[in-house]
Amino acid sequence: MPSDISNGWEVVAKSFMDIRSDIGTKTVRDWASALPKGANILDIGCGNGLPLTAALAQDGFHVSGIDASPTLAKAFQTNFPEFDVACEAAENSHFFGRKFDGALAVGLIFLLPKAGQIKLIRRVADTLHSGGSFLFSAPAQECTWNDSLTGRSSLSLGMYEYRSQLAATGLALSGSLTDEGGNHYYCAQKA
Repeated sequence: MPSDISNGWEVVAKSFMDIRSDIGTKTVRDWASALPKGANILDIGCGNGLPLTAALAQDGFHVSGIDASPTLAKAFQTNFPEFDVACEAAENSHFFGRKFDGALAVGLIFLLPKAGQIKLIRRVADTLHSGGSFLFSAPAQECTWNDSLTGRSSLSLGMYEYRSQLAATGLALSGSLTDEGGNHYYCAQKA
């Protein structure tokens, strides 16, 4: 039996779409407001595109999405036929052969094992234009827990380790944000 490249998300895709709230949308919009008008943004773990891609599209950005769940990737394409989407594991996506002004990974990076997180950070660094921005969510402290929807193990490397991994790829941690739901975000810039 082939492994589940969606790491459990295909099984819970419909439930996820039913319960996804607008939490984090303002944070993502605030981050994107510093990008050039009409910037190309890569949404890593895009889900069905609601609410984040919808907000970015409304603000005039062009979004490409990656999601390893066939159900979520299909819903993204239905919701945003004008945007590209790839149904692939984020850490191996062909979209990283392109260049983007910004990349975001909300609710994704901590679902990957440490090696997968480091690989994804490197790939994001390679895909960003000079001056590009990366926003991702993960707790500020190093910790592990079970994801409430998939039941799978989650891992935050913590502020110190994320700063170190970002710096190793040419990305500088430029700040952090907290959304209305108490979720922590890291902001990084490419030199």
